[in-house]
Amino acid sequence: MPLHKIITHNASTKIYIWKIEESFEDLFDEVVLNDINLIRLNTMKSEMHQRGFLSVRKLLQEAGYSDFDLHYGQDGKPHLKDNQFISISHSSEFSTIAISDKPVGIDIELAKEKVLKIASRFMDISHLEGLSVSEQIRKATVVWGIKESVFKIKNEKGISFPDHIFENAFLLSDKRATAQLSFNNLIESFDIFFEEIDSNNSQNYTLVYAFEN
Repeated sequence: MPLHKIITHNASTKIYIWKIEESFEDLFDEVVLNDINLIRLNTMKSEMHQRGFLSVRKLLQEAGYSDFDLHYGQDGKPHLKDNQFISISHSSEFSTIAISDKPVGIDIELAKEKVLKIASRFMDISHLEGLSVSEQIRKATVVWGIKESVFKIKNEKGISFPDHIFENAFLLSDKRATAQLSFNNLIESFDIFFEEIDSNNSQNYTLVYAFEN
């Protein structure tokens, strides 16, 4: 069973990570979907996306929930029936969910060299100065995850990664950072936590999760 890891961040927050190794058929046989999500699954054109979707339901089971406990708001944000907060992400080989008693955002990304080609579009590139290329890739991937995680918490139309979400300087060895969202004449602060996950396929993934401070 490829439950990769459970991170107990604190007494009220857990992160569940699944390594997606099963076939679509095996995953489908192991979960029960509500009617809306069954239709949603069948409209997905990519089997990788379908497997990611189903593996998230496996993680829900690990956390003591089912697909029937999960619903989505009009803005697409996921919610649990018991009013716990949930955030969801998947990327290629891994999926993850965060469940907490306070708003949480999570992102998992495969670290790829192409992130450097677009780094100037979403981050302060001075934060990459003095790093090797591999370190730049890793750090830019963390920053992307920071912006995704913060956005998932707020989920407001019009928020721009480069214009409204700002990461403070941090080191990869810190495994934590802070960020601010400056939007609609408000400045909000966030605590960020991150770690790298080895897929054993010479590919590294970055997990980032955020809480509003």
